[in-house]
Amino acid sequence: MTENTEKILPDAVDAFVLQWGNLGGEWGVNRSIGQIHAYLYLADSLRTAEEIARDLVMARSNVSNSVKELLAWNLIHRVPIRHDRREHFEAETDVWEIAARIAAGRKAREIDPALEILRACVGKADGDPQVSEVTRQRLRDMMEFTASVDRWYTQMMAVPKNKRDVLLKLGSKIASFLPLGED
Repeated sequence: MTENTEKILPDAVDAFVLQWGNLGGEWGVNRSIGQIHAYLYLADSLRTAEEIARDLVMARSNVSNSVKELLAWNLIHRVPIRHDRREHFEAETDVWEIAARIAAGRKAREIDPALEILRACVGKADGDPQVSEVTRQRLRDMMEFTASVDRWYTQMMAVPKNKRDVLLKLGSKIASFLPLGED
């Protein structure tokens, strides 16, 4: 592929696309996936795969694979256009929805399997006299913590968006409403 040196994206958009792609790498997804997501998130109109490839200077095959992944995460979707055979894409723009979909995907890929493994390990350890009580307790502690994170996630997803907004803005101040003593 010939390197395109012509500046296509405004500096602010280019910077966000690059950094979101780098963050994607930190979160365990391909950098291109993050860049395409950022590009579509900021786009003010529908984009085709060809436009994405051109504007981000990516191979068309890379765009196709990345788009499939973003569709699977439900972070973007296809929008049909009458009399146009090309596929057009747009990103989810509600930040809470984006966060919820990413969290749901991460939970399914990370928390759920970890909890399943921990439950199995606790079950095996409880029936094995060669496992020390310290080890059994540490396994139970890890399992209980992971189960608490799982319950917290489920509860937070059930809270209406406007209340989640308030909770987020309150941050650690919410602790002052709890009837617990100081630590």
